[in-house]
Order: sequence, then C-alpha cells, then structure tokens
Amino acid sequence: MNTPAFDSHASDYETQLSQGLSVSGESKDFFARGRIAYLRRAWDRRQGRPEPERVIDFGCGVGDVTPILAEVFPRAQVLGLDPSSRCVERARSRFASDRISFATIADAPAGTSADLVHLNGVIHHVAPADRPGVFASLASLVAPGGMVALFENNPWNPGTRLVMSRIPFDKDAVTIAAPDVRRHLRDVGLRPAETRFLFYFPRALSALRFLEPFLARLPLGAQYGVLSEK
Repeated sequence: MNTPAFDSHASDYETQLSQGLSVSGESKDFFARGRIAYLRRAWDRRQGRPEPERVIDFGCGVGDVTPILAEVFPRAQVLGLDPSSRCVERARSRFASDRISFATIADAPAGTSADLVHLNGVIHHVAPADRPGVFASLASLVAPGGMVALFENNPWNPGTRLVMSRIPFDKDAVTIAAPDVRRHLRDVGLRPAETRFLFYFPRALSALRFLEPFLARLPLGAQYGVLSEK
C-alpha cells in the first residue's frame, strides 16, 4: 500500500469515495453494511463457532467501517490497522472507544492476532509484486481456527471499473480477480471456504435486489468476498 499517497487523502477520503459511488445511487455506508451483514450471516452459518473476541480491520483507512464491525460483533475488541499514520490519527479521533482502537501496521504490538481479520478494498492498492507479503501478514494475524474475510472490487463488473475511474485515490489501483485471491490465500496456508459476489443492481434497479442471494455465485457483482480459515 502506498502510505504517502494515503496520507495525502486522509482529509478528503470520504468526499473522493462518494464522488465515485454517486453513479450507483448509494452511499459508502450502504455497501459497508451490506458486506458486514453478509459476513455476520456467514459467521453464524458455521455452527459451533464462538463469537469473535478479537477483530482486526486491516487497512482500515479513516476508520469508517471499524465501528460497524464493533456493532455487528458486540463481544469483540476491534483493532483498526492501517499503514497511513494520518489515516490512523483521523480514525482514532473519530471512533476510538473502550472497544475500538487504532494503530499503524508498523506499530502493531508483536504477536497481535484476531479471531476475525477483515479487509475491504486493500489488495488493489498493493503492487502485484508486493501482494504475497501482504497475504503472509494476514495469515500471521489470524488466530488458529479464525477467519480472514477479504472483500475486493470485482474487475469483471463494468460498473466497478466506472466507479473506480472516478475516485482519485484509485487512480493507480490494480484490481484482482477472485481466483487470484484464493490462490494467494492457499499459498500462505489459509483455506478458502466461501466466495460470494455482492451488489448486482444499482439503486435505479433496487426492485431487483431480492434476486441477489440467488446470483451470489455468478461472478458479476460489483464486489466479492472470499472467506478463508486457518
């Protein structure tokens, strides 16, 4: 991840993101809550899995999603990690609490681990040559028996490409397809357990969203999630 670039975007991250998402007719909160709701359902489907006590929001940016994770997983201590010190400072000033904390990735305490590691839209900001190292970091952060929930923009969806073209901080992004994510996860010893595609219809076609659960394996949603286990 390009730390200096994201330092420069810390103050106007939300404005840039909203500029891109406006073509969908929905806000960033709509997409964030949709992803986390899917993650909550997927966690609950695995019978016998206890509630997570520790959650890491990897690449948390300015922290907008971190409190949603704390809300949806109410027993967990949630740690937001990001390479950008300016993003971490802004996240901490807005959302830090007795259950939510933030740190730069470089300053994360040795041995930090979690039952659930969440990341969204992180890998496309990592140069392809550097991606194996990031996946190795994810494997080191998730505790045995835990889950990595990785969400990314789907390069096979034309609407996704349009949205990203309108966002300045995505100017140099290199998207990654779900099969490549699964390969990277397997390479670091994680077992991909589930892949689902999300967000097929913009707001103008919201009457069709009842179909989305039936389309979740069709690789055309605007985003996808790959859940893997250790």
